[in-house]
Amino acid sequence: MLRIQTFDARAGGNVIYKALAHPLAAEAIARLYGRLHGSVALYDPDGIAGALLALYPAAFETLFVHDVAALGQVHDVTSTGQIRDLTSTGRPHDLTSTGHPHNALTARPLTEIRDCGAGTLLIAAFDAGKIVARIAHMVPAGMTVLTLDDARLPDPLLTVRGRYLDKLNFATNYAFFRDADGMHTRLVSANYWANYGAAGVRLWLRLFDMDGTILATWDHTLPAGPGGFTIDSRVVREQFGLDAFTGQLFIHAIGVAGHDVVKYALDTYASDNGASLSCTHDANAWPSDRYAGLPAPRPDETVVLWLQNSHAVPIPAGTIALDRMGAEQPVFLNREVGPFATVAMNVADFLPGTHWPAQIEIRAGRHVVRPRYEVTRNDRVRIAHVNVERDNLRNDPGIATLPPEMGRGYILPFPILPRHRFRSVFQPTPMSTCQSNLPIRLDVFDAGGTKCGERFLGNLPRNHDLAMDMEAFGVEQGHAELVYDFRNGGEADGWLHALFRYEDRASGHAAESSFGAHIFNTAMTYRDEPQSYSGPPPGLSTRLFLRLGDGVRHSFAALIYPASGPWHPVSSTILELHNSAGTLIAEAPVAIACSGSAMVWPHTAFDAALLAEAGADGYVLVRDPTCRLFGYHGLMDDAGSFSLDHMFGF
Repeated sequence: MLRIQTFDARAGGNVIYKALAHPLAAEAIARLYGRLHGSVALYDPDGIAGALLALYPAAFETLFVHDVAALGQVHDVTSTGQIRDLTSTGRPHDLTSTGHPHNALTARPLTEIRDCGAGTLLIAAFDAGKIVARIAHMVPAGMTVLTLDDARLPDPLLTVRGRYLDKLNFATNYAFFRDADGMHTRLVSANYWANYGAAGVRLWLRLFDMDGTILATWDHTLPAGPGGFTIDSRVVREQFGLDAFTGQLFIHAIGVAGHDVVKYALDTYASDNGASLSCTHDANAWPSDRYAGLPAPRPDETVVLWLQNSHAVPIPAGTIALDRMGAEQPVFLNREVGPFATVAMNVADFLPGTHWPAQIEIRAGRHVVRPRYEVTRNDRVRIAHVNVERDNLRNDPGIATLPPEMGRGYILPFPILPRHRFRSVFQPTPMSTCQSNLPIRLDVFDAGGTKCGERFLGNLPRNHDLAMDMEAFGVEQGHAELVYDFRNGGEADGWLHALFRYEDRASGHAAESSFGAHIFNTAMTYRDEPQSYSGPPPGLSTRLFLRLGDGVRHSFAALIYPASGPWHPVSSTILELHNSAGTLIAEAPVAIACSGSAMVWPHTAFDAALLAEAGADGYVLVRDPTCRLFGYHGLMDDAGSFSLDHMFGF
């Protein structure tokens, strides 16, 4: 596992990680390492040596620190990594020219630098001018001093130039991106940073192919206001004269304000606008040790995990593994995955005979951001994402004893699509390494908010194989909620997740999504719940992005008004239609009963003239100042094709 800290639940993304992992930083560090000569010492004033050495191993002889608490700490360094150089072909630059195969660095006191005998001192810090000045009197004559300031991104790529490690300088993410075998991808989002006062926002984009080779690098200017935008693989392929490709798109937003996360929806669609269609959420920019929520294939399905290396260092053979959830018998990928490369892993090759409703755990060692998986059945293809399996949670006894003011506490809502056309199936998915059991209940509601039934699902073991069809509840359209229920004991950590699968009864096309529980619509708070789109909890308002149709299919949203306790009887929801520049051009009200739901279709809420005025990059913003809604969105036609994933807000 890479010894890197990528995300902190309280602080968000780790800026040091993003600064080091950026593809351009990899090129700059390759150049910086090329300047190291003689015996090389490393000074770690900010405690980032571990991350630097994990992502960019090299033959350092000594490690110095000024924190006495860090003295004696050992960092293992395996110098077998490769990082990208600046050649047009994007071929790897070897870091191991020193011939130093392995060493272990033990942190020594900074005061010993004068007598260490090193020819070069690398200071592992950005904005390091003051640090260099502070230790100048300790550096012996003839020693070359270098810093990570030589690995900074170019100034035109910085939002806050005066403070390099400002999180707004690293508003980055990855997207699975493909244009091959009749399948295409289309990234859709909006310049939501303009709502926070940002001006001149643009994207720096880099496309990698299956082998991790750089195919193209370009800028994409966003609308001046909060307008929508699209990046389509077919357009990119034509623009750069590319052959068919499958790989990943690195996205860096520059000039942003208020928000350092790049959010998007990603359509996967077929050339002939045929049966294959799916939609997935953004990639979650921070690598995790494990992921879960990968369904095993049905006997008539093929499930392929698209594994994409997010770093400039190879993933060693025997690092990535698949395991049936709860089995603790991982099967490893016995090949190296190159820098920024993409590998297709057929689940059946690793876990033969394992079928739905079994579920698979991915051991990724913090090498990849949230992976995608692709399911093929009867020549129909659908793609979805797994979720981060947390390793930093502990069971929380307070959840079982929440006061009455918190009502039902944590809720995981999901839609029941119209029963005459769709089957709606759910499967609880363990999503934390501490979850040995899941004590849960299912509550079912019709669209008007009337509770139609409930079922205690038991204290499910980690390796359970429950997948339940909602048919038995007889609800034509509505939603259901998973909640904790401790009647038979059990433990909870607040990270309750499930997979939701929908199948068209006539065409057989399917779509699936997965998400986790939150506390919804209470004035009282518990820890960081109910979450807010901005600011501290409680989150009692809604701001959800809904794209418009693609010219062939209509877009829709299944909006749910979940409530942990009593709240406003009816929502005050407004659908705001924005044009491609982000200008509001029309509004339509929607009233959703508390614990109820509604299917929303922009083409019925607004007339054709308004939709034409909105344009291809127009969108609907779902707003409500009185309650927090949750939603799922996608595209749908009358021929049996549809897509679905959870919505995002900003």
